[in-house]
Amino acid sequence: MIFRLALLLSAAIATPATAHQALPSPATTPPPPQGQPVPAVPASSVAGPIEHLKPGEFLWAPDIAPDGPVTIIVSLAAQRAYAYRNGVPIGVSTVSTGKKGHETPTGVFTILQKDVDHHSNTYDNAPMPFMQRLTWDGVALHGGKLPGYPASHGCVRLPLAFAKNLFAITRMGVTVVITDQATAPEVAPSPSPLASNDDGHVTEAAYRWHPDRAPTGPVSIVVSGRDRRMLVLRNGVEIGSAPIVLDAPVTATAAFTLARIDAAGPHWMRLPLPDGAAKTAQGTLAELTPAERASGHIPDGFRLALEQVLRPGATMLVTRDTLASSGTGTRLRVLDTR
Repeated sequence: MIFRLALLLSAAIATPATAHQALPSPATTPPPPQGQPVPAVPASSVAGPIEHLKPGEFLWAPDIAPDGPVTIIVSLAAQRAYAYRNGVPIGVSTVSTGKKGHETPTGVFTILQKDVDHHSNTYDNAPMPFMQRLTWDGVALHGGKLPGYPASHGCVRLPLAFAKNLFAITRMGVTVVITDQATAPEVAPSPSPLASNDDGHVTEAAYRWHPDRAPTGPVSIVVSGRDRRMLVLRNGVEIGSAPIVLDAPVTATAAFTLARIDAAGPHWMRLPLPDGAAKTAQGTLAELTPAERASGHIPDGFRLALEQVLRPGATMLVTRDTLASSGTGTRLRVLDTR
């Protein structure tokens, strides 16, 4: 299913100008810029309205997917935030991220803290309404001014009404992926992208598994193409690590969220980040082939252990970057809980 909010939301488009009539802002919070109403668009053009949203404008339609795990993706290059529930896009918003010298970090994060009426401990008690903390050193999602370019001290500023809407549907531990790529993500259902080690590529003794390090909490998986390694984190703590053999090099970053588990097994929703997957001639996202689904090989024991801790809402990021603290590749910041 291609990202089609502009068509589906022609009767439910929200902008700060309209949303603020019903949403009182905190007394100390300056109102964000007032956007112009976004017109309805033809079915033949879905990316254009997203690309041309003006500062402070957003689209919001939670009824498209009323239940399920939430995932948030922020594009620094596009200055957009995308909200998914149960793998389906339910909102997209303009944002303002970190300015030069205070760049917003890329990587995989979890929501560590939520506060409706937070104020900055670092920058003159500045209001940060509907704050959702991503790191303990000051990076968060929150309502604020959107001038149309990166202007924050590292946070992701959202239109106030969008920040309130997003705050209402998230919980502690929700995964937020921040990428420096620009194209709007698209969505397609997918079986599990992990294959067992049925061809003997990796050995059973090569993995680590310590679930007792974090007995509860959301699970996130990160696969590094450069390191050829998979990390499993629960509640931001590493509980497992294993080598992974990939049949093809990782050429683009892609994200997955686990929508549900039933008798047929886990059902992953693929959230390809920019350049992460090919499209069909009709413009829809091509379904993964059996060869693609079997392109990553991990030890059988590790896979079985991993399946025991997976729950709906788990996320997986596949990246070209390294997870190491040094080296020639770009280091990916993963689930910063400091």
